[in-house]
Amino acid sequence: MRQQKRATIVDVGRSAGVSTKTVSRVFNGEPHVSDSIRQRVRAAAEALNYHPNVMARALVQRRSNLIGLVYENPSSSYVTELQMGVLHRLRGERYRLVVIPIESVAEHAGEVVALLRSAGLDGVVLAPPASDDARILNDLASAGIRCARIAPTRLLDAAPGATVDDVVAAREIAAYLIDLGHRDIAIIKGDPTHASAEARLLGYSQAFHAAGLALRLDRIEPGLFTRDSGYEAAMRLLARPDRPTAILAQNDEMAVGALIAARECGLGVPHDLSIVGFDDSDVARIAWPAITTVRQPVFDMAVAAADMVVAQLEGGLAETLRAHDHALVVRGSAAAPSA
Repeated sequence: MRQQKRATIVDVGRSAGVSTKTVSRVFNGEPHVSDSIRQRVRAAAEALNYHPNVMARALVQRRSNLIGLVYENPSSSYVTELQMGVLHRLRGERYRLVVIPIESVAEHAGEVVALLRSAGLDGVVLAPPASDDARILNDLASAGIRCARIAPTRLLDAAPGATVDDVVAAREIAAYLIDLGHRDIAIIKGDPTHASAEARLLGYSQAFHAAGLALRLDRIEPGLFTRDSGYEAAMRLLARPDRPTAILAQNDEMAVGALIAARECGLGVPHDLSIVGFDDSDVARIAWPAITTVRQPVFDMAVAAADMVVAQLEGGLAETLRAHDHALVVRGSAAAPSA
């Protein structure tokens, strides 16, 4: 059977009764084309099953039409929200997403922009901790690669970004535990290379100070924002003779690790031990009991950051910062301490 000939831009123009240049303008989103002609061209393209050659168009424009997403966070649910947010904003645009996971931004910061340049990216969305890395931001500026950041906590004037106030959010969830009556509260801290770890610790300390409680350094255990690190930190805390009545985990993955550790130690959650997290990722909703946490609008911040990159590439001015609200989400993993 003979394969059907692939439709070309000439075929679309002939079918729509316009020049190939007009067809090109329609698919490039250029101005000075009437709505009726746009509709006619798109209808002809659909009838002919014509799809523009993205690579050829990029060569003519000397642009790749590729936008990267750089991230490190090991939480799969967090990363999925990032990707879905960026993809949502790029839907219907000529830009395509390139996902670039970095194993350790702190160790490879000097190589990141070289990698982006070799990929020929027009722009990039930076997720934490790359969004706070001065070396990456400086290198991007030198390379002329447009960027926007998700949840930056440092160098806020360095590049556009979608923000959430980690300090205020952390203060709120710590105050929630204190209001329940907890006084013996431990903390599982996140990856020290992420600026959010210090910001959330500051929020906790503010809540402790407001309640007249001391922030005990011996009750702060290091973690890496991973489930395993949360489990190991919780096991160390729960092995102590003066074990805490509540644990503040700096993300939901570590909170789930703490939940597993509590069960292995024969403790009921929340009767014997309250556990709270941060992010409101999928894992917080499907754990049992479901985890009390702080909702970060990760999807919305990713949409906003992608929008800022597109605005710059289209010749417009992106907002410097777009603030997003957090929310305390109360579920079943925290309760008043038992008698």
